[in-house]
Amino acid sequence: MTSPAASHPDPRTPAFPSCARVNTLATVFAPTVGAPIAVGVACVYGLPTHALVGLFAMAYATGFGVTIGFHRLFAHRSFATPRPVERALMILGCMAGQSSPFFWVATHRLHHRHSDEDGDPHSPHTAGGRPLGLWRGFWHSHAGWLRSRGFGYSPGTVGDLARRPDLARIDRHWFPWYAAGLAIPSGVGYAVGGTMYDALIGLLWGGLLRHFLTLQATFCVNSVNHLWGSRPYPTADHSRNNLATGILAFGEGWHNNHHAFPWSARHGLRWWQADFSWWVIRVMEACGLAWRVRRANPACSPRVDERGVRAGTVAVR
Repeated sequence: MTSPAASHPDPRTPAFPSCARVNTLATVFAPTVGAPIAVGVACVYGLPTHALVGLFAMAYATGFGVTIGFHRLFAHRSFATPRPVERALMILGCMAGQSSPFFWVATHRLHHRHSDEDGDPHSPHTAGGRPLGLWRGFWHSHAGWLRSRGFGYSPGTVGDLARRPDLARIDRHWFPWYAAGLAIPSGVGYAVGGTMYDALIGLLWGGLLRHFLTLQATFCVNSVNHLWGSRPYPTADHSRNNLATGILAFGEGWHNNHHAFPWSARHGLRWWQADFSWWVIRVMEACGLAWRVRRANPACSPRVDERGVRAGTVAVR
């Protein structure tokens, strides 16, 4: 099997994540159905401590795979790291269950290029050239865009990643890695508790409920952070900072800061803006696992950077 990018050499021809038949099932249906089942089963049969620990451990591991890996490293190249760490972050992002890495990065780069204008995949303000009302726009930007647009993407948008055989291989096998992200908490649950119920509750809480919660955090950045919050920087779109998503999405909710300085590895630019993802990158830098870490100066004007994003400028290696 060839990579999506290799299967579609013409950058104008859409590429699709592998395992297309289970893509919607894995990324949308499974966590939506699994989350209430997880809560219901725990209410009836009890919640072992290991299941709760598994939920938080997997949420942070896979969440950082998305926020640090998919977003700040691969989509924006805001820092550099050794190739084994790159691969580990991409695998953790696959375990998060937000479809393939190339699809995620291509969609995000397109969002920055056309933010809140025609061409933005998930703007709450416009879709298909038509303005959207508040709640219709909220739903479209939160999850409805996946139904209307599907999972196609332009392979040329991620050409820098597709040229890497190791990353293309991970992208091609994103679904087995997602399945592994469900199996790990289940296996740990069985190893700790020793019963099939421990394996089941590990799967439900560390797997499907965790998937649902982290997916909603990402969706909220797309929707909430373009509707409600503060705008310290006069970007050309409607991006906003929001305290709730700033915390729940591991620092991604300082979204107006991010759109003002998209190349910056740090999104929480003020001391009180908690940015868990940035703190991890900072530790990586101190340990020699991250370099060329790009930081925004909050006192600088973002206008030049915002025009660069509008023109589709993305720094890549």
